[in-house]
Amino acid sequence: MMEDKNNLPELPEGWGWTRLGEIIEKEPLTGKKLKQRDYQEKGKFPVIDQGRSFIGGYTDKEELKICSGEPVIVFGDHTKVVKYIDFEFAAGADGVKVIKPLKVFYPKLFYYFLQAIQLPEKGYARHFQFLEKSSIPLPPLLEQHRIVAKIEELFTKLDAGVEALKKIKTQLKRYRQSVLKSAMEGKLTENWREEHKHELKPASVLLEKIKEEREKKLGKKYKELPSIDTENLSKLPDKWVWTELRNIAEFKNGINFSKHQKGDKGILTIDVLNMYSKSIFIDISALYRVNKTVKEDYVLKYGDILFVRSSVKREGVGWASAFKEISEPVTFCGFIIRARLQNQEILPEYITYLLRTDYARKIIISKGSQVTITNISQNSLGKIPIPLASYTEQHKIVEEIEKRFSIADEVEKIVEQSLKQSKRLRQSILKKAFEGKLVPQDSTDEPASILLERIKEEKERIDAERKTKRKNKKKKTRKYI
Repeated sequence: MMEDKNNLPELPEGWGWTRLGEIIEKEPLTGKKLKQRDYQEKGKFPVIDQGRSFIGGYTDKEELKICSGEPVIVFGDHTKVVKYIDFEFAAGADGVKVIKPLKVFYPKLFYYFLQAIQLPEKGYARHFQFLEKSSIPLPPLLEQHRIVAKIEELFTKLDAGVEALKKIKTQLKRYRQSVLKSAMEGKLTENWREEHKHELKPASVLLEKIKEEREKKLGKKYKELPSIDTENLSKLPDKWVWTELRNIAEFKNGINFSKHQKGDKGILTIDVLNMYSKSIFIDISALYRVNKTVKEDYVLKYGDILFVRSSVKREGVGWASAFKEISEPVTFCGFIIRARLQNQEILPEYITYLLRTDYARKIIISKGSQVTITNISQNSLGKIPIPLASYTEQHKIVEEIEKRFSIADEVEKIVEQSLKQSKRLRQSILKKAFEGKLVPQDSTDEPASILLERIKEEKERIDAERKTKRKNKKKKTRKYI
């Protein structure tokens, strides 16, 4: 039902309010919707659905083609997504409504005005019923074209700014990787190392110490690991050494918990979703609890490095984050592998930063085995080459990385704030247009009242045509009977 006109905002001279359902035609979609499982990666016709992506997929099915000859609007009944389409396409099966305004409304302005209508938030329920009942302002036809021209002029400038901000975000990502690469090649601490070269111990001494401690701990069970092949590895700075992660860490898979064990009681547990923090430390703000007794060996310690063991997305497997101790015990689930460093002179921050370099990520992802999900094993992780520096230099490297990253983080905050502001500005432009405040009015324009009369006539004509079609259909049916 259309809102009470007394409750609607006042419009400029020559404008009028109308109900959206009164000024649209619905494109019949019976038998012309494509299910998502039938989407193709390439095809003759793009599939437009209610998803956030403009194009959902493709199809070659000619019988599904929608070609009204005029621009149409695709509305997501569940998602409230609005898309302006001026080419041949096929419609996605779930929650897609295809509509177009009557000729009294410039299609592009209608599209913009739809984005300014405030619909209730009903989750995944249907929203088109509310859209149809919404009131929409109808400007004079000539003014509609002027409004669209102004919107697109402002949006073009806004889009250019947004594109520049997105480029900065990409550059920041590259900058961080460049910092990590320089750090792990020893270039970040090159001058510092020269100044302190007489104080620094060779990393090989640290490796030998770890080996002795492991031999003492395991006794007869001790087996010497094969030496690393450095033929295809880059040359390291003086006193650095190549090793493998298995030479400096011990691995353990997490515990597989059943659904009924998870809840709000028991030991805090790290799951895969907690792993993908921007920080090198695990996000512990949203851990679930498991109502099960956990052996001491499965309780995490400060500096344990955790890896995503299984991931739906290949690029997510093996992602590494370090654990920072908190006031109560924490364990980890079966989709995670823990690496516990074997000596306090190996900084977990240093190793975690290394494991997040493009160099290490490529190695890890290449070792992942994939069926329906991608998995990685302790054995594969253990063979990752590690450029090891002395304990003192590890500290300096982490310090230099974090100093540079903190500057990049501040820049990124400003970029994110600017991107949010651009979204607000876009909505502000649409709101002004919707209220008739974006362009000046011209008293010589044909007023909306005449357009509303045309709408009435157009609706009567369409209804009459439908009645005639129904009558003809009945006559044909009787004839065959």
